[in-house]
Amino acid sequence: MKPAPFEYHVPPTATAAVALLEDLGDGAKVIAGGQSLVPLLAMRLARFEHLVDIGRIRELQGVERRNGSVLVRAMTRDAVIEHDAMVADAVPLLALVTPMIGHFQIRNRGTVGGSLAHADPAAEYPAVATALDASFEVLSSHGERWIAAADFFAGIWSTAMAPDELLTAIRFPVWEGRCGFGAAEFARRHGDFAIAGAVAGVGLAPNGTIERCAIALFGLGSVPVRASAAEAAISGQSIDAVSPDDIGRLAVDDVSDPGEDLHAPTGYRIRVGAAMAAKAWNHAIEEARRA
Repeated sequence: MKPAPFEYHVPPTATAAVALLEDLGDGAKVIAGGQSLVPLLAMRLARFEHLVDIGRIRELQGVERRNGSVLVRAMTRDAVIEHDAMVADAVPLLALVTPMIGHFQIRNRGTVGGSLAHADPAAEYPAVATALDASFEVLSSHGERWIAAADFFAGIWSTAMAPDELLTAIRFPVWEGRCGFGAAEFARRHGDFAIAGAVAGVGLAPNGTIERCAIALFGLGSVPVRASAAEAAISGQSIDAVSPDDIGRLAVDDVSDPGEDLHAPTGYRIRVGAAMAAKAWNHAIEEARRA
């Protein structure tokens, strides 16, 4: 199939883009890398009168480290994140999940901001942003504002951004000290969206106890799920006193509605989610031991 007819706009700046969004109203949609939106348009699962292409806006591209965080501008390609040494050093979890996204052709075109603004609950980047307490810079004709990751994802393909707002950057905190990170997902084929997956981070105190931890699940609800109960239960404990299997069981306790589809019934998806959380936690602990 082919997309329904639309008008195509290529604004030169972020300011021009948000002016277009305000003028065009609900009939407009931002297109970034297009790796998620174009198939939806082609299958006519979505239809818009106007597409606003932000792919050529240079101010929305690039990565930099500043003030204890890494700022990723929204139009930064996934492939850049995958191969950036600074990102791998400062936000290892972000670099760790990137090779899990589609195939290299997808990562060459897909963007970090596009994935996050698309808000697919089975995607990897939203889970990383949730686990690391990232924050989102959005711009409108009224100015800019920051939205915490905990408030950003509102539902399937839905965020807290207003229709006339544009995601311009994402700030990921840098974890200092003795830390480790892990990620795991289960999909029918490599490159498919995950049936269930998990990301985890752990920071150790000098005596080997768990000083900080973060666990988030994806593919198990309409938004990424922060495993807050599991984090609270293991905080302050020795890493040797916590088994990965226990972490997995605790992590899925925070899942209220994992959903059911032709790929996986509810019970199966929960079991896979627990196994992926255990696997991600085990990887994070092993990395922290070596740090």
